[in-house]
Amino acid sequence: MSRIGDRAELEAFVRSVELGSLSAAARELKLTPSTLSKLVTRLEKSLKVRLVTRTTRRIAPTPEGELFVARCRRILGEFEDAEMEVGRSRDRPRGRLRMHVGVGFAMHQLVDAMPRFLERHPEVQVDLLIEDRRVDLARENIDISVRPWPPESTSLVVRKIFDFERIVCASPAYLRKNGAPRVPDELLRHRCMTTSSIPNGSQWAFKGASKSRTIEVNPSVSVNSSDAVFRFALAGLGIARLNEFIIAGALHDGRLVPLLAAHHVAENLSMLAIYPQERHRLPRVAAMLGFLHDTFGRRPWRTLPQQ
Repeated sequence: MSRIGDRAELEAFVRSVELGSLSAAARELKLTPSTLSKLVTRLEKSLKVRLVTRTTRRIAPTPEGELFVARCRRILGEFEDAEMEVGRSRDRPRGRLRMHVGVGFAMHQLVDAMPRFLERHPEVQVDLLIEDRRVDLARENIDISVRPWPPESTSLVVRKIFDFERIVCASPAYLRKNGAPRVPDELLRHRCMTTSSIPNGSQWAFKGASKSRTIEVNPSVSVNSSDAVFRFALAGLGIARLNEFIIAGALHDGRLVPLLAAHHVAENLSMLAIYPQERHRLPRVAAMLGFLHDTFGRRPWRTLPQQ
């Protein structure tokens, strides 16, 4: 019967796969490349399966390695969690924090704020996954997922960070060339752009005579990244409907202009921090949750005056 390797072997394997390089993983783990290579080889021999393919410059996981690396992340996470629970430094945030964040919020808000967190908690190593996709927190050993949609599993804890709105906008260049829509129905004759990763992203809600109504726009451009739609809007390619925390700076300096404000309808959208139960007891997780709430809970982008 094969055995799962010891902790050093698991760490060597996981970081080699994540970094795609034995030498990079060796530097991080403070080992020689030959020592790290021997740890990975020893793990493969004990499991009687090939976990990685090696070239002169890179390594990549085999299909078996892809399956095993997810399990190893969970095992290593449990090791670290147990140490933090019983260690003498229980109240000091430290260790690796693996966090998933959507692209729009990450690139337009979180990245600029992260240096303050790292200066405040120098013993925390942040592993940031910036992706617009649904992640499996348990399988991928993710401590916190920051995103605007709730999880499917009821075993996860959901904590609201802030509420936000989506704003219809366009660049001055687009409006000079095409004019501005005065009522929502006029959007149907304009070039509109949508984010395909948002459910019903082409259905834009507005105030009606007695209740809200939906305009189904026919997008000239549809992208699975709100950041890309933002850049297209800046370039004057059309009208977009984007999260306020993405476009706040561009509204402030006049690169984008809000449209149809009199017809705006609140959608009750929220940015959420989602994490496994009991994980908030870990100092590094509690520190990040507190930082997210303190930094973004008051929606600092709303203090920027719009031109």
